[in-house]
Amino acid sequence: MPIPETITPRAAEPIIQRRFKCFDDTHQEMIETAVRLISEKGVDSLSISAVARALGMNRTTVYYHFDSREALLKAVKDWSSAQLAKAIKLHTPQHERIDYITRFVLENPELIKLWIEEFVSTGDIRNCYPYWDALVEGISTNLAGGDANETVDAEVLCVMLLTSTIIGPRVFRNRVSPGEDTDAVVQRFRKEQQRWLKQLGLLRA
Repeated sequence: MPIPETITPRAAEPIIQRRFKCFDDTHQEMIETAVRLISEKGVDSLSISAVARALGMNRTTVYYHFDSREALLKAVKDWSSAQLAKAIKLHTPQHERIDYITRFVLENPELIKLWIEEFVSTGDIRNCYPYWDALVEGISTNLAGGDANETVDAEVLCVMLLTSTIIGPRVFRNRVSPGEDTDAVVQRFRKEQQRWLKQLGLLRA
């Protein structure tokens, strides 16, 4: 519906909208802004002040949600893990999940670099990837009907799957075929990943 001409102060509009946002909405907006800053300028650009400036708000408001840069950075890592975890949501067709993750990896190199550093560091993997147990359980369940004479180590297989899925597209883009466009890379990875998953007995619709 058109806005009446008597209501014209557009500059005030974001402030009015933000004033009535709930805590969770504002919290999420801060995380997404931090993600954008990292994607555009690298992780070194991230700070409480930078997020406050980008959102046009006082630093105190950001500190109310995140008491330090490290807390904000952890929220970004958790957000990245959640995006990567979409690959195990079974209600989505498998080829769409493969495409989504490959594209996410290719289009968010700074985020992926950040996540990989966390992924290969010491400590419980659940601290950087809270969906680990669900992934292992899903793989174990899918392999339960396989060859009874062959025991599959679901944890090792999950590490292999995660590594190839998260690191593979970046290696291919940076070192193997730098000039290839994203859609072509996504299609090529989908084809080979589906071939591999079929051989493992993990291919689903």
